[in-house]
Amino acid sequence: MILLLFFIAALAALSIGLHWLIEQPGSITLDWGGYHIETTLVVGAAALLATIAAILIAWAIIAYFFQAPARLKQNSRAKRRERGFQALSRGIVAAGAGHLAEAKRAAKEAVKNLDKEPLTYLLRAQVAQLEGDRVGAETAFHEMTQLSETRLLGLRGLHIEAKRRKDDEAAHHFADQAHQLAPLPWAGHALLEHHGAQANWEEARIAVEANLKAKAIDLPTAQRLRAVVETALALEKQATHPSDALHLARQAVKRAPDLVPAIALIGRLLARHGDSAKALKLLEKAYAEHPHPDIAEAFLEIAPSESNAERLVRVRKFAAAVSHSPEAGILVARAALAARDFGAARKALAPLVAEGKTPTAQICLLMAELEDAENGPSGPVREWLARGSRAPRDPAWIADGVISRRWAPASPVTGKLDAFVWATPPEPVRGPTEDARADIPAAFLTRPERLLEAKIEEESATA
Repeated sequence: MILLLFFIAALAALSIGLHWLIEQPGSITLDWGGYHIETTLVVGAAALLATIAAILIAWAIIAYFFQAPARLKQNSRAKRRERGFQALSRGIVAAGAGHLAEAKRAAKEAVKNLDKEPLTYLLRAQVAQLEGDRVGAETAFHEMTQLSETRLLGLRGLHIEAKRRKDDEAAHHFADQAHQLAPLPWAGHALLEHHGAQANWEEARIAVEANLKAKAIDLPTAQRLRAVVETALALEKQATHPSDALHLARQAVKRAPDLVPAIALIGRLLARHGDSAKALKLLEKAYAEHPHPDIAEAFLEIAPSESNAERLVRVRKFAAAVSHSPEAGILVARAALAARDFGAARKALAPLVAEGKTPTAQICLLMAELEDAENGPSGPVREWLARGSRAPRDPAWIADGVISRRWAPASPVTGKLDAFVWATPPEPVRGPTEDARADIPAAFLTRPERLLEAKIEEESATA
């Protein structure tokens, strides 16, 4: 509405101006080249405006013809870019779908029409990966690192290729370069895994702090990783610098109160310092909250010179707080067997082998050992050994498919920190003719059980 009012006002002002100009007396006279032209002021002004307009139109026509080649070249370049981006889009979709032939055609067309477009390098790398051409893929990723827009993407591609060919040093180099450019989560995790695999715990500690600062990990995760690294350092220093190891283990437990290996290590170090009472108190409290075999093992190591009977008394008191736990029953049964108290051993194992219960391999082997110790080689021994071969596995430390009876700060496969978890291993797949006894984990067949089985097999062969 306001623009309309301005337009009307401008027309009115122009009309008034023209009317005033017409009303003014006077004329314009032009003498040039033998010509004499005389006209009114209005006609002269109109002729001047027409001349200026003609000059401008002529200049525009001339400029159009002179700019035509550049304009045609620009239009051609725009069409080529459009075709290139269409080919790039088709190629990325084809590569994602695994259509190698279409992806290769699109990549060639994209490279032809798009000069140094960053995404063409990515498409070339994807095509090379689909073909299995590792050298071609690495070449494309290396070219990507030369451009600022794709440098990080190229470094990640080179890192992945280095991991595929199991070149850990090269993978670490590329991850470190990427982390220096921008602290991305993948680069930070790769650095942590490298330091974990190499057992460089001080470097791992620095990497944890850098990841936290860059917000690649949250605070609870950082606290857990700090605790794991501190436990690893404590395990390294327990023989040479026990005081430093104790300090580190205590820090780890403060950060992660459920970190069983750190708790067990504190108990051992306190006992080594001569503070057995404090060690026992700590382990008893921890075992009541986390009835774990590692804590029980540390508890048993505190008084190595005591008799088996004395140890049984101490173990009963230790396990009383968690008498409902299978681990407590196993612990008491082992101590009772060592003390030759077969009644106590049967009582401890009774709830674990009661009707309706499914005893694990370790429990079955304990029952076999109990039967053999009390009654000698007999049918029940063979029966328990047979049940043990088919029984569910006992919990163990598991990381990336590796089953271990000892905790480690990092996975032996990938180097990932805090990878080991206490869990029940998956049951193996049995073949139709496979000997079921092969399923008993070797870690569970301790020396006494191996000797027991050998004796039974020898007697059976003699019979």
